[in-house]
Amino acid sequence: MSSWADMKWRSLEESSPGLDARPLREIYAERKELIARYVPPETQAIHTQAVAELKARHLATNILPVGAKAPAFELPDHNGKTVSSTDLLFTGRLVLCFIRGRWCPFCVGQMEAMNLAFPKIEQARASLVTISPQTVKQSFFMHDQHKMRFPLLSDAGNKVARQFGLSYRVPSMQEAVYRQAFVNLPFTNGDESWELPIPATYILDQDGTVLYASADEDYTERPEPTEIVGILQSPA
Repeated sequence: MSSWADMKWRSLEESSPGLDARPLREIYAERKELIARYVPPETQAIHTQAVAELKARHLATNILPVGAKAPAFELPDHNGKTVSSTDLLFTGRLVLCFIRGRWCPFCVGQMEAMNLAFPKIEQARASLVTISPQTVKQSFFMHDQHKMRFPLLSDAGNKVARQFGLSYRVPSMQEAVYRQAFVNLPFTNGDESWELPIPATYILDQDGTVLYASADEDYTERPEPTEIVGILQSPA
């Protein structure tokens, strides 16, 4: 039986990075089908249970909401250069995508889809950055492998994610599965916390006010890039 790690990397390598123009829901449906085919049912059940437990905690309903002021932050990008949210907002609105890391095929799928949408985001005079707890080196690898056209920021210890109400500790049963599948969060994130953000997408106005907020405890659910672009293109 192929392992989860083998399956996910094979599924990603078989596609052309950054060139899949299908709706994100179709890309995700394909990846879910691969999971159903290759991942043992008992492993799938653990991931399903972990998501259900997170939903029972109502994490997504307690995130930084629309209308709130987002905290300012400075984080290193994939090249180790400090990126300031204040500087980005000086030039226009800001799209923030919080993801789990380069090891997650759903995060990769979302980032490749956002990469295709990036020119339209720029045309709308907005910036886009991704925030994850992975190390700068891991962000560099992800940026290079998937030809990202926007910064990947490293949020060590999930400090910024925590300010947005997104941080959680991976349930122990899911941690065991990840360890078996060589998803080594202490290595990729550079700490022993086993903390991740629930995936979320924000749009901030130039004064830092949250214009749009989408988060889901289910890491296989993300907003379509076309939805984000549509909001940016709409009259204020």
